[in-house]
Amino acid sequence: MTDRTMTDLPAPGTPPRKVLVVDDDPHIRQLLAFAFAKAGIATVEASDGEEALATLAEDPADLVILDINMPRMDGLEVCRRLRASHSAVPILFLSSRDEEIDRVLGIELGADDYVVKPFSPREVVARAGAILRRTAGQVAAASPNLVRNRLRLDTAGWQAFWNDREVILTVSEFSLLMALAAAPARVQSRETLIDRLHGPGFAVTDRTIDSHIRNLRRKFAEHGALDVIETRAGIGYRLGPCTG
Repeated sequence: MTDRTMTDLPAPGTPPRKVLVVDDDPHIRQLLAFAFAKAGIATVEASDGEEALATLAEDPADLVILDINMPRMDGLEVCRRLRASHSAVPILFLSSRDEEIDRVLGIELGADDYVVKPFSPREVVARAGAILRRTAGQVAAASPNLVRNRLRLDTAGWQAFWNDREVILTVSEFSLLMALAAAPARVQSRETLIDRLHGPGFAVTDRTIDSHIRNLRRKFAEHGALDVIETRAGIGYRLGPCTG
């Protein structure tokens, strides 16, 4: 009897999903590779940040599991370089540091999730699976496009546009914006948005959502968009008028 769930398995005829596991500890890499294999997900490995960037350049992955504390180049710098190159590959950080400021920093650099060591391999696979399912074309809206004035979301292609210019977003940022755009008149609490991004039961703080919102506002502001997301103090967020 296997503990693999049906949602872990790729659809018939689709290539297997692939995760790059980056950690300087070979035992952790082996542990995660085994756990992902049980879930039907292929893995490749890198022992430091430089090797990770070289591997991704040659063979792109669907998700990167990235240790923060590594020699030669740490995980934060890898994340910075990937986002600076406009790569939207999902990133899940692993770290031995449990301070909230470290988690928030990782998210603000463009990570999609954060797991603290020591961790359960099943939790890492579950969190990774939630991210991968969001990139597998599971769309909340029936229409392939969500449009509000100058904002357009291509929900099939996972692309966001302002005045028909693409705004590069991470998976979590796009998922969050799509959740707001799917119900533009509704003010959604942080707890609701956490459930939309990760599913119920994940230990994610309100500040994680706030960090994603700051990232979204910054990225759209670079395109002249200053009214994409509204804050309702003490309640949550909703989509703004998107008129610029």
